[in-house]
Amino acid sequence: MVDIDLLSKVCKVPGAPGFENKIREAIIEEVKPLVDDLYIDNLGSVIAVKKGLSDKKVMIAAHMDEIGFIVTHIDDDGFIRFHTLGGFDPKTLTSQRVIVHGKKDIIGVMGSKPIHMMKPEERTKQLPISEYYIDVGMTKEEVEEIIYVGAPITRERELIEMGNCVNSKSLDNRVSVYILIEVLRALKEREVPYDIYGVFTVQEEVGLRGAISAAHLIDPDFGFGLDVTIAFDVPGSNGHDRITSLGKGAAIKIMDGTSISDYRMVEYLKQMADKYSIKWQPEILPAGGTDTAGIQRYGKKGAISGAISIPLRNMHQTIEMAHKEDIMNCIELLKAAVINLGKHNWEF
Repeated sequence: MVDIDLLSKVCKVPGAPGFENKIREAIIEEVKPLVDDLYIDNLGSVIAVKKGLSDKKVMIAAHMDEIGFIVTHIDDDGFIRFHTLGGFDPKTLTSQRVIVHGKKDIIGVMGSKPIHMMKPEERTKQLPISEYYIDVGMTKEEVEEIIYVGAPITRERELIEMGNCVNSKSLDNRVSVYILIEVLRALKEREVPYDIYGVFTVQEEVGLRGAISAAHLIDPDFGFGLDVTIAFDVPGSNGHDRITSLGKGAAIKIMDGTSISDYRMVEYLKQMADKYSIKWQPEILPAGGTDTAGIQRYGKKGAISGAISIPLRNMHQTIEMAHKEDIMNCIELLKAAVINLGKHNWEF
């Protein structure tokens, strides 16, 4: 079963790209008892190491940063202007609560021009991010005592269960953080063929930066990206547009906008899923990328890499939704893949 308390915790803790301090601390607290070694690289990624039976290296990456914002200006009336950290769908921001992380945390509300004040032609257009502001209900002087240019901003939203699903902010990619923690927990007392490097990366949402740095440091032989993918299985979608569907199992990545998974790894993951009766579905994501690309390319010799993806509705919006059975299938598939890695023929 999904540990809702732990998943809720890792979703709630703030960590915009470049400001991952608090989520990093929370991850270290959970992971340190589960591994043989743990350290932080200079960019801020957490690298948790479980020793294997030989010195080959397996890197598993789950990014810990969440899409967010950064303060760029405080106007004369105390309203805050901001820039995005990662991609956002602007139409989902109106009237949403956020947390501005200054000298202390304060709640704000995203605002824009009321529909009553819009010209007819404006009502049919999507407002750009530049038209939004944050209202914290304070004067300029009060705001400036707490908030400063460069302060990070994250969304304010609790995780809830909805039917067979979980609904929260930042399931991209805290659900993968949760999955990697649970896999490290499951492997704690088990032998694994190769050294496992569980890497909780930083700054993925702004360019895979943590994964690139960590892969260069670790120089892995094998790699697994662990991230969400689009589930466009909603009214108005066509079968060929869906990418994945909720409840249909772990997604085995074939390609995305930044990487083509090694065909040997794709076949291996399919074999593991079938062998252990794990529900799975193929994933071809035409745009967007994950840490898989960083793992694959930035070690000295390259890595045999693939990815396990968690289907997600409402990606990069104020709330996102995943299916609990898909989450469990991803845990089981990653665990099986790591344990059996040394038994597979990896020759071309």
